[in-house]
Amino acid sequence: MRFLVTLPILVSACFAADPALTVYNQQFAVVRETIPLNLRQGLNQLQFTGTTAQLEPESVMLRDPSGQRTLRIIEQNYRADPVSLEALLKRYEGQTIEFQIRNGDRVETVTGKIVRAGTGIVPSPYSNLAARVYQQQPNATQPIIEVAGKLRFDLPGIPLFPSLGAGMILQPTLDWTIETDRAGPVNAELAYVTGGFNWNADYNFVQSESNLLDIIGWVTLENSSGKEFENARVKLMAGDVNKLQPQNARLGVGSLGVSAGIAMQEMSGPQVVEKTFDEYHLYTLQRPVTIHGTESKQVEFVRAASVKADTIYVYDGAKIDRSRYQGWQPEGIRNDANYGTLSNPKVWVMREFMNSDANHLGMPLPKGRIRFYRRDTDGRLEFTGEDAIDHTPKDEKIRVFTGSAFDLTGERKRTMFHNEMNRQMMDEGFEIKVRNHKKEPAEVRVVEHLYRWNTWDITTSSMPYTKTDAQTIEFHVPLAPNEEKTVTYLAHYTW
Repeated sequence: MRFLVTLPILVSACFAADPALTVYNQQFAVVRETIPLNLRQGLNQLQFTGTTAQLEPESVMLRDPSGQRTLRIIEQNYRADPVSLEALLKRYEGQTIEFQIRNGDRVETVTGKIVRAGTGIVPSPYSNLAARVYQQQPNATQPIIEVAGKLRFDLPGIPLFPSLGAGMILQPTLDWTIETDRAGPVNAELAYVTGGFNWNADYNFVQSESNLLDIIGWVTLENSSGKEFENARVKLMAGDVNKLQPQNARLGVGSLGVSAGIAMQEMSGPQVVEKTFDEYHLYTLQRPVTIHGTESKQVEFVRAASVKADTIYVYDGAKIDRSRYQGWQPEGIRNDANYGTLSNPKVWVMREFMNSDANHLGMPLPKGRIRFYRRDTDGRLEFTGEDAIDHTPKDEKIRVFTGSAFDLTGERKRTMFHNEMNRQMMDEGFEIKVRNHKKEPAEVRVVEHLYRWNTWDITTSSMPYTKTDAQTIEFHVPLAPNEEKTVTYLAHYTW
């Protein structure tokens, strides 16, 4: 026999225990909490007030983790409209209430009828003397208040409401009709997906006098979900997880920074442990953390010493005006005699290192920002550049751009161009000059892109080159102090 409990049981947030979060670096998280319930056999009416303000209602799951009973949510209503000034004005629309006005040390009270509540009303930071205690957001409608027989298109002061109003809530609330096959207490597990979370990695590289690098990194968690999680067990999921975005998706938060690596561990052991999970990588914080409702929190993620990162100089001399060729077909670009003839004079500074055990790293690194510092002769750290890396597996090479060299320059010009469209062939030649104004030797990697077509041959070249991919070659040019060298080559294309 089934029966309905007519009075709803209120399950407050304070009764939820053992919060656990898996945060994805795509601005969402999975929340898991234990909720103690005392249910009757059949149907039960419950209210749970401990969710976030950005919960995805269709993702809610409630189960008995022991498997001893069946829990079915027959019906669910999610309310994420906690009481606000706008809601209370709407609730008392057409009624007369009191408004408090402060003039210096004197407080006055006037009565006014709420003719129209208005929309988008928020507290104003400029409420000195009183009249405009609240301001409106863009696209809002003004409130209309009748005071002493006259209409005002703003609030005369701070509204004093008689009561909260029927049906209003103070926190986001789940209303459930739950069916169970057994009566009695149960520690139910609640799980759901929510927006308002994000995490990222930031890597800080400090170069020592030996030109080796020390790494310190941070995991940065961001919580704007509207809920505090106390002593939560946190996991971080790294990878490109496919997640559909509804057209009216709730607003999430932007990303902050995080760091990674784990080679040099403290005596207490690593604070973050990594493992492979499905096609992604999961990082577990070893200590429970408390994350407040509007907070970003940093946790050390990597500490490594004596990482070898080579400094390399790259001259990629072809300057392309991409806006001009937007929408062009490949054949049109191939036959345009002016394509790729502009010169970029800058020589790039790159840092290159292996993410390997031998290089004191050797763990999958999640995407994030990487910063480089170097100690000056006075021992102080100076910032020398930054870039971003993508998710990088173990034993892969990482190359990042940190800026342009001051004392290295390049110059590139075309020396010949011959296009025989009827014979489906083309010849193009270039001269590249690189100059070293440093007091020490330097090697510049001259990168040339064979952008005219996929089938090509280098018919003449002034020095050896390396083919790095299907349409790129690279010359390694050693330069003595104050030396200039010239590289020439001729490319023959067919199609």
